[in-house]
Amino acid sequence: MRVALFATCLVDFMRPSVGFAAVQLLEQAGCTVDVPVVQTCCGQPAWNNGDAENARHLARQMIDVFYHYDYVIVPSGSCAGMLRHHYPIVLADDSDYSEKASDLAARCHELTSFLVDVLGVTTTEATFDGRLTWHDSCSCLREMQVSQQPRQLLASMPGCELVELSDNEVCCGFGGTFSVKFPEISTRMVTDKVDAIVATGATTVAAADLGCLLNIAGRISRRELPIRVFHVAELLAGMTDIPAIGEES
Repeated sequence: MRVALFATCLVDFMRPSVGFAAVQLLEQAGCTVDVPVVQTCCGQPAWNNGDAENARHLARQMIDVFYHYDYVIVPSGSCAGMLRHHYPIVLADDSDYSEKASDLAARCHELTSFLVDVLGVTTTEATFDGRLTWHDSCSCLREMQVSQQPRQLLASMPGCELVELSDNEVCCGFGGTFSVKFPEISTRMVTDKVDAIVATGATTVAAADLGCLLNIAGRISRRELPIRVFHVAELLAGMTDIPAIGEES
């Protein structure tokens, strides 16, 4: 099975280790993995902010890059949601790309969903010693229907005590440009989220969307709390010996 990893902009610029972890997990599951060097932004920021022309341009470019792979795997519910749910809308009136957009959308998966739902992976080779909690990002949960898949994989790690957040389906306040447009509201939301994390007694928090994790890690850092923040791919690949998100290298 030949799959392509769409690394996403945030992973590329802010946390490349997530991409390396995703490749490791996919290869361990038996996939041949390509990471096309010409991949670009999926166009979600443009689409969400009303720039339909540039969103269409980026969508066409992405389809040209990824169309011939068996599957496209994304370590982000947000960007996966753009490809799966929005590309068919973005290109609905494009006679050259509308059918391709729908075809590609059906073959696009968030990483943990692909591992569990498509490949049937139930365990990981990694171990984890401690209490861990999980944040459900909005796009993963609502657009991609990803909830139990990462929990199943994390709970399978020997030594891991997975505890649930209160109000775990509530947004962390990032929301892409929402945090820029409404910083006061965003700050209050992430403060509430971090309070809920602290209440679990967990020493580590994980999620599948790097935007959420950067937001949560920033608030944890400002409050000088002894809680580490990792992307789910990093934990499942056993990459806890690197600095956590928000920690100095």
